[in-house]
Amino acid sequence: MTTSAETTLTPQLDTVGPSTAGKMTRLALASMVGTSLEWYEFVIYNSMAALIFNKLFFPSFDPIVGTILAFSTYAVGYISRPIGGIIFGRLGDKVGRRAVLVYTLALMGISTLAMGLLPTYGSIGIAAPLLLVSLRTIQGIALGGEWAGAILLSVEHGKPQNRGLNASWTQVGPSAGTLLAAGAIAVTTTLLNEADFLSWGWRLPFLASTVLVFFGFWIRWSVEETPHFHQLQAGHATTKAPVAEVLRDHWRNLLVAGSVRIGSDVVYGLLAVFTLTYVTQKLGLSRTLALTAVLIGAGVHAISVPLLAALSDRIGRRTVYGLGALASIIGSFLLFGLFDTKSPAIIIAAVSVGMVFQAAMFGPQGAFVTEQFPTRVRYTGSSLAYTFAGVLGGGFAPLIFATLLREYPDTYAIPAYVTGALVITLIALLAATEKAGREID
Repeated sequence: MTTSAETTLTPQLDTVGPSTAGKMTRLALASMVGTSLEWYEFVIYNSMAALIFNKLFFPSFDPIVGTILAFSTYAVGYISRPIGGIIFGRLGDKVGRRAVLVYTLALMGISTLAMGLLPTYGSIGIAAPLLLVSLRTIQGIALGGEWAGAILLSVEHGKPQNRGLNASWTQVGPSAGTLLAAGAIAVTTTLLNEADFLSWGWRLPFLASTVLVFFGFWIRWSVEETPHFHQLQAGHATTKAPVAEVLRDHWRNLLVAGSVRIGSDVVYGLLAVFTLTYVTQKLGLSRTLALTAVLIGAGVHAISVPLLAALSDRIGRRTVYGLGALASIIGSFLLFGLFDTKSPAIIIAAVSVGMVFQAAMFGPQGAFVTEQFPTRVRYTGSSLAYTFAGVLGGGFAPLIFATLLREYPDTYAIPAYVTGALVITLIALLAATEKAGREID
């Protein structure tokens, strides 16, 4: 049931006068910083998992099995996300968006810093991978409450006709984080020899994340709570049991919002994560080439996300999203054939084009997911959709890719799996109602 407070909500981001540009910049940066830190850490971790963690934390296994175990700890970071989605989503709908975003940023920052200080298997034995799993769990819990709040910080300040673009700044975070992470690893591996990198150099990119954390605290304290939430508070319309309300009254929207994410997460895991494993371990090409391909692809992705999100404001979320899914199905079957040419230019181009296809889904995604829920449960509903879909999609994707490569070396099983995930996304799109440009309460 819509309350009187909800029906009077008036987005204000683009109507506040001369300070609009500065306010939009702060909101965009505040939205981006959390997901940038998330993907900075995730790409650092996944790069290390693909390159050396099988030696540092799982040394008693052969390289492929060790890599699978390392990617298993990556999956733990996704499995724990729903816990954060429930905890922080509930808080976000009860006490506000901005305060929760400060808590989640602190958790992510502390756990990432601790990972850079973690002793290896050679120092403390089995405790090393156990501590690694614990830190991944904390990171996942923090991220479970981060994404929806970051999206809402922009969406609930903006005009309906710009909602896709405003929400996309959070979606730029993964490619920005990937760029920073790939750059950090590239610099570290270039400046250090193999022995030093394996001994202590791998820690440096983790420790460097503190710069992002401090910047994130500063920028998030400088923005205001969203006008949507302020008006809910003024009308005493906040919910006391947001999780129960979502499951009771908005379960269909929850299924749609979650299912539409699965395919895009799998595709991103293929391009930004598994590329490193395949190019270095299967093809035997240089680590520098693999990182360069991901770095350039992430740059293309960062540019494509807001452009395609803005396009979804004009022609609809479902149209842009669906075209990205269909293109990604075709691209997944061509990808490994292009990689197998071992041509650096072709490998880089394949990753970059694939990133454009993925951006057609990822750009409109933030607006699409949050549009499925009313203001009083928007944080909780969006968090639950994001986190549970993340477990099914991105969380297990690198692990499944590595396992399929081990069992089916001809690689055709991998695009078949990607296609299955994208079919789920397409079905969810068909079941959804187009809400681009409309008021969402």
